[in-house]
Amino acid sequence: MTDLDDLLRRVALRAASDAEDLPTCVSEEQVAQAEAQLGFTLHPLLVRLYREIADGGFGPDYCLLPLLGPGASVVGEFLERREASSGARYPEWPDGVVPILTWGCAMYAGVDCSSEDGQVLLFEPNAYSGDSWEECWFLDSTGLAAWLETWLAGTGWFDEEAADRDDVVEPRPWDQAASRLSPVAS
Repeated sequence: MTDLDDLLRRVALRAASDAEDLPTCVSEEQVAQAEAQLGFTLHPLLVRLYREIADGGFGPDYCLLPLLGPGASVVGEFLERREASSGARYPEWPDGVVPILTWGCAMYAGVDCSSEDGQVLLFEPNAYSGDSWEECWFLDSTGLAAWLETWLAGTGWFDEEAADRDDVVEPRPWDQAASRLSPVAS
């Protein structure tokens, strides 16, 4: 068993214990449909979460969004965020980053599908000063696997019980924000 296999096993156990009725996993066809709509390939670990655990409905706080479908979804939120950036002087959402859950107050966790480890980013638009959206992007975790581990361990900044601990790593400004927030063609 690989480390990722063990991680997915532990995520599945936690997801099943947190939710009474998890959504059905997505199919290969649904992943292909999502990738076609996005215009890029999803991060492999993210695909495994949706194919092997459930179509969202598990994870920290508000839980992972469904991949496709009516209402809020990974694909729908990405397309909406990118549309909002279309023709904007200062685009708000980078290509290749899919929103996987909302933290509320217009904040999102996103996975950078173009990074090898699937960096997890925090979009916090409440910090927007009207100049550039880059100040609203933070690196939450260097990889999706590490982010899932913090959720399982209860050590993420988002975990209420971890808030008073000294060893909790807070998100830091994303150093790629300026270069990745390129204008979107109209």
